[in-house]
Amino acid sequence: MRAVEEEGYTEPTPIQAEAIPVVLNGKDLLAAAQTGTGKTAAFTLPMLEKLTHHKGHGKRYVRALVLTPTRELAAQVHQSVRTYGKYLKLKSAEIYGGVSIQPQTRTLRNGVDILVATPGRLLDHLNQGHVDLSRVEFLVLDEADRMLDMGFIHDIKKIIAELPHFRQNLLFSATFSNEIKRLSRSILKEPEMISVAAENTTADRIKQTVHPVDRAKKADLLSHLIGSNGWRQVLVFTRTKHGADKLSKRLAQDGLPSTSIHGNKTQAARMKALKAFKDGRVRVLVATDVAARGIDIDRLGQVVNFDLPEVAEDYVHRIGRTGRAGNAGEAFSLVCVDEKHLLHRIEKLTDTRIEKVLIEGYHPDPSIKAEPVSKRGGNRRRKSPGNHSFAKSGGPRPQRNGNFKRRERS
Repeated sequence: MRAVEEEGYTEPTPIQAEAIPVVLNGKDLLAAAQTGTGKTAAFTLPMLEKLTHHKGHGKRYVRALVLTPTRELAAQVHQSVRTYGKYLKLKSAEIYGGVSIQPQTRTLRNGVDILVATPGRLLDHLNQGHVDLSRVEFLVLDEADRMLDMGFIHDIKKIIAELPHFRQNLLFSATFSNEIKRLSRSILKEPEMISVAAENTTADRIKQTVHPVDRAKKADLLSHLIGSNGWRQVLVFTRTKHGADKLSKRLAQDGLPSTSIHGNKTQAARMKALKAFKDGRVRVLVATDVAARGIDIDRLGQVVNFDLPEVAEDYVHRIGRTGRAGNAGEAFSLVCVDEKHLLHRIEKLTDTRIEKVLIEGYHPDPSIKAEPVSKRGGNRRRKSPGNHSFAKSGGPRPQRNGNFKRRERS
């Protein structure tokens, strides 16, 4: 409670208010919660409480395992464990790929109580005998829907096979899709189900706008928006790694300090780029969807979809990087004729008619014909049917979101 108070939090968010008592009572949990709702604390706080009051004996061993889909999310969750557990005698660690395995091996051999990991690197350690999971009391699958999207289901099953039969299981997902329900039936035992918001809705604090534009003019329009509006910290999403690097270089040529982050970069390079962005040394961070989850930037004002994602759910996670912890945010999408069907899917999924605003000098040429998105390097992923036309303008549908309410400080 002292650690929570020092962070300025005074009352729980809806997901915390509902999940914490369930976890403290020892029940398995299946929870649907969007990013930015405070779900990390919803499992971290009661997990720390129970581990503290039911102490292990002798050598440290892994008693709580948190699996996340990305390195960035693993680092974020581990930071929450350290923040809320800083006055407790519990030891934690984060392990993921993209960095040297030797320091992780030493940490694991010295013993930890709480382990936050990505599935692939954890399997590497398991196969080499560096970690013993036979005494795990808590299993948390965070952003389980994303792990399924990324093809981690077989890794997860291999890891679960190493866990004891009697344990408490917590599964968090942005949606209760059929795939998530099937996964939950294979892992959870008579779980409590919690859904704190309508599925796939977007935050009421995020103002969403679509700017129709020809694909060849997108970079020019982005530079114009950043410069004319005086945006100081902008997160921009592209569909491909090559596109992220190309756009970052182009923005730098336009006098806008920029860097990129994607899966081809080493973990050290990704963390360096993110730190430069957070510290304000670069004005624009261009990212692929590897950064859509797990990046937590205080008071990030603007998110721009330079390319719309092929999977509509990814739009929700992208724009969820702004409008966090009760702050306002803006999300802009630069949409060319090729992407009208992707926009339709997003509006259908979120039950939102996003306002369309034409920018003088960047009106799309009606004679340009649509090309398949995949021809320009897009990742072919699951698709849903959609109408290939812009929806009529309208306002976003409000939905509660946010973290703990912050106490005013003088």
